[in-house]
Amino acid sequence: MNNQLQPGPKVEAVLSAEDLQMIADQEITHQAQFKRRIFVCMGTACQSSQSGDVLKSLSTTVKERGLEQECLISPGGCQGNCAQAPLVSIQPQDLLYRGVKAGDAAAIIDSPSDKPIKGLHCDTQAPFFTQQKRMVTEYRGLLNPERIEEYIAVGGYKALLDALTTKAPEQVVQEVTRSGLRGRGGAGYPTGLKWGIVAKATDTQKYVICNADEGDPGAFMNRSVLEDYPFRVLEGMTIAAYAIGANKGYMYVRAEYPLAVQRIETALRAAHRHNLLGSNIFNTSFSFHIEVRLGGGAFVCGEETALISSIEGGRGLPTPRPPYPAQSGLWGHPTLINNVETHANIPAIIRHGADWFASIGTEKSKGTKTFALSGRVKNTGLIEVALGTTLRKIIFDIGGGVAEGHRFKAVQTGGPAGGCVPEAHLDMPIDYETLQSLGSFMGSGGMIVMDDSSCMVDVAKFFMQFCASESCGKCIPCRVGTVHMHDILNKITQGEATQADLAQLEELCDMVKYTSLCGLGMGAPNPVLSTLRYFKDEYLAHINDHTCPAGVCAPKGQDIRRPTCAL
Repeated sequence: MNNQLQPGPKVEAVLSAEDLQMIADQEITHQAQFKRRIFVCMGTACQSSQSGDVLKSLSTTVKERGLEQECLISPGGCQGNCAQAPLVSIQPQDLLYRGVKAGDAAAIIDSPSDKPIKGLHCDTQAPFFTQQKRMVTEYRGLLNPERIEEYIAVGGYKALLDALTTKAPEQVVQEVTRSGLRGRGGAGYPTGLKWGIVAKATDTQKYVICNADEGDPGAFMNRSVLEDYPFRVLEGMTIAAYAIGANKGYMYVRAEYPLAVQRIETALRAAHRHNLLGSNIFNTSFSFHIEVRLGGGAFVCGEETALISSIEGGRGLPTPRPPYPAQSGLWGHPTLINNVETHANIPAIIRHGADWFASIGTEKSKGTKTFALSGRVKNTGLIEVALGTTLRKIIFDIGGGVAEGHRFKAVQTGGPAGGCVPEAHLDMPIDYETLQSLGSFMGSGGMIVMDDSSCMVDVAKFFMQFCASESCGKCIPCRVGTVHMHDILNKITQGEATQADLAQLEELCDMVKYTSLCGLGMGAPNPVLSTLRYFKDEYLAHINDHTCPAGVCAPKGQDIRRPTCAL
């Protein structure tokens, strides 16, 4: 940006705590020159709503007004309420404007800070903001994601410095273990336990992988974290590498996330330039290098062994376990795989301590969780809450409830491997064990809300179609079973199925769940099982009465109505 004044002398190679603090001090001094700092969200959702034009218009207006010394225009990250994009935040006045157009630039620049613009103002004291607990997204999008200096100014890389200069690798593993952090990408395996297994391996070559192959329908948590806080993810990966004794890492990102890829590559260059990646980090004997690998969009590559095969240059196919990647992974060497959100939690744990992290959440599910809240809910977007928060609080307080004239029906969590939770369980706390007991799954954090206009049989069919099309085909239960299950669900929605078809569907669910090779097949029946558990009356209405209670599917002899499913 033309009006971004450069701070004092640049510190390129960060070799000590003093160098890191010098960068932080210079950046803080630089920012203190301005009376206002205006952040324009440049995440994917806002960019698709032309926030780039808003950024240019604000910058031009500031220049025309001669306010370059008073007002700093910066690209920022996601504010969370994506449905109201584009979003513009003004600091330190803490004003937030929604639905901003390029033509609003003059009004924003000229308006007094104590008089918000009517029609644009977004109340930051609304439950959507006040009821969240931010940890991974603690900076609320108020950082330029492509400037490492801004990340350092808010405490970035202090955790890495602390780990490398004051803690032995085993102490870092112990700290992560004591924190109670569990993997944020699936079943919630204890992170410290996984780290400990890889750390104890005697192989001289080890790897760290960040799994950013987020492919669940309706999920965009990892994409947002990568776009907004790439340096935080890299810092977490680097701490993990030190803890387990690895010197090489891979960031596996799906190619459909071009902005995330761009931000990560920019962050990698900046981190190398400042000696925060590469050889002899912080002038120690520890070295760590990261490469980016792009995935072609195969959902199955979110599974660890399929992801490894893809990085190695092969087709993304899962392999039987054991051995697990922690024992024999990339090119046969011990490999630590965590997803984006898991890595992003590590700097905060090292910076604030395991006890601090463990004080948030429930007895067995510690910390916070990001969710992509979407579907039939008023406030769609990226949210972060303490584990243990109820579904009711998320959907009706933070999410604002469903649209007027409709009734909440169910919420689907965990993506294609998850399940649909009905209204009767809205007051259950969100944690790993509770969701599993309800027939659902935490997964990476997709959360799709459905109201009474959604047909639950149609919802199950949607997810089964997804799983069938994304099956790698390696094992027969998944390759053939998901197709047969989809065919039966299709017959049910068309009013052509019988009770015998329903019985066969239930048998297929058990067969696919317990005999498939990997998590894709094992989890594929969950949407069917959960809808059968809580909404079997809808299945019976389609079969016995040839009607769809929600009016979505086609009764016999009638034209199919356009689906109104939340998906």
